[in-house]
Amino acid sequence: MGFILGGLDSEPYDREYSDGELVRRIIGYFRLRARSMTIAAMAMVGDSLFGAAVPIIVSQGIDVATTSPTVGRIGALVAAMLLLRLLAWFLNYVRQAQSARAIGDVVLALRDDAFKAVVNHDLSFHDQQPTGKIVSRLTSDTRDFSNTVDLTMNLFSQILSVAVIAVAAFSINVRLTLLIWAMTPLVFAIALSFRHLARQATRNARRVLAKVNANIQESVSGIAIAKGFRQEQRMYEEFSALNEQAYQVNVVRGLTINTIFPLLTGTFGIVTAIILYFAGASALEGVRGEGGLLAIGAITVGEWYLFMQAMGRFWFPMTNIASFWSQFQDGLSAAERVFSLIDAEPEVVQTDDRAVPDLEGHIDFENVRLSYTGEEIVLPDFSLHITPGETVALVGHTGAGKTSVARLLARLYEFQGGQILVDGMDIRTLDLIDYRRHLGFVPQTAFLFSGTVCDNIRYARPEASRQEVEDVAMRVGTEGWIEDLPQGLQTEVGERGTRLSMGQRQLVALARVLLNDPAIFILDEATASVDPFTEAQIQEGLELVMEERTSIVIAHRLSTVRNVDRIIVMREGRIIEEGDHETLMEKGGHYAELYETYFRHQSLEYVEEMRRPTS
Repeated sequence: MGFILGGLDSEPYDREYSDGELVRRIIGYFRLRARSMTIAAMAMVGDSLFGAAVPIIVSQGIDVATTSPTVGRIGALVAAMLLLRLLAWFLNYVRQAQSARAIGDVVLALRDDAFKAVVNHDLSFHDQQPTGKIVSRLTSDTRDFSNTVDLTMNLFSQILSVAVIAVAAFSINVRLTLLIWAMTPLVFAIALSFRHLARQATRNARRVLAKVNANIQESVSGIAIAKGFRQEQRMYEEFSALNEQAYQVNVVRGLTINTIFPLLTGTFGIVTAIILYFAGASALEGVRGEGGLLAIGAITVGEWYLFMQAMGRFWFPMTNIASFWSQFQDGLSAAERVFSLIDAEPEVVQTDDRAVPDLEGHIDFENVRLSYTGEEIVLPDFSLHITPGETVALVGHTGAGKTSVARLLARLYEFQGGQILVDGMDIRTLDLIDYRRHLGFVPQTAFLFSGTVCDNIRYARPEASRQEVEDVAMRVGTEGWIEDLPQGLQTEVGERGTRLSMGQRQLVALARVLLNDPAIFILDEATASVDPFTEAQIQEGLELVMEERTSIVIAHRLSTVRNVDRIIVMREGRIIEEGDHETLMEKGGHYAELYETYFRHQSLEYVEEMRRPTS
């Protein structure tokens, strides 16, 4: 059992809801579909009534046939039964159509809410959660939730059928009907005993499905690396082990859910045998006109048939009602996972939603403290003041806190102390969407969406004209880079931009930011992963852009460091040196050490590359 459930722990944002909480929340979604639900309910009532009337017509036919049969009477009964069947079929169609519409609308709304929550969650949430598991909640869990909603609709139909049939049974023989009802607590006791087991089994099944989806997503995304290191077999073995675990978990779930039906069916068989004996004795009493020790009231043969049909029609929906709660746990488990995703508490919390005017670009970090995990301190007490139009480079070893500074300014993560001011405004009080319109962030590794180069440049401003796109593309490099594309700006970039070179992707990402014309420019050295020739294409455009706005550059290349107004040298989240290139080199401190270790080596490579003749 340990192998089967290994690694199926809940996610950090998961929470457990009571059945009542989940049901109330689900009903809240259905309130917005009241019209469709009302029509479906009315059709359901009619369907149940007409369906229950069929055995009554048949019983009348049996009595007519055994007492005073005539062609007219039998023909009338046949016509009545045919009409009832047609009406029941029509009402069932109406009910199914309206139910499908209502359920579709509910799942649409639920999936919309879940996706909206996902895109609005903090970047830290996405850093911690595997993409495949999130996708599983958005797709598989919402789909399974819809199946349970359909099950719930059928439940109401079954309850109506039981109510109608119970009335008919009482009209035939009260004592026999009471005997049936006396057996129902046993059926419900058996069904409810599976409730918690079913909830846990379905929860584990969903968790393992999420793990399988996450593994597939990661494997497909990293297939190039796996092939490069010849690890296809290892990748397959990892998936195979996870797939085997999913098989075992689902077998346990299937056994747990499906065991209830044999138990209920067996119980139903025993009860049926008992009722059959007593009802048969009562029918025999009615035929012979004499009572017996076990007879409990005389009935006709037609009534005996009607009673047995009523009992069958009673026990089938009653069994479904009794087993409903165990089956319903499947849907509640799915709903629980989706609602947990929606309700995940944000870490980045705004204290106000003030509109953001045009920014000058004055930035102040005042005693900012940052910890991603609550244990390791990334920025213990960080202060930095940047004037409008100034270009500042952040340098330091890996882990010094350079990227963290940029991400905090973009309000992608929450800091635990101090404050960050932009033009004197605390960024925690600003409308985030409005604020981020004034920021331009170019990461070290560009991400492009499927579509054309033009589509990706226009991503932040879909209304931008083609001429604007062309103009901004020209600013980030020379005209040649566009001409090098097979179809110019209409070239398809492929998934994640795989049809473009690394340098071309960075040029597109830079153009995408420039088209948005931000007041504050954050550059996680977009030239760090490109060749010197492409870097030369980008650098001229970068210098022009950084002259016009406040810029923060996380520096990895000498060409960027030498051209900034001020260099901030960081170590372990603190500023240990600052100044321009010449001043810091004269000091012979940590920057000079970094320069000799990294930047000078890059500079020599750059000079060598530029001296090589072009082919």
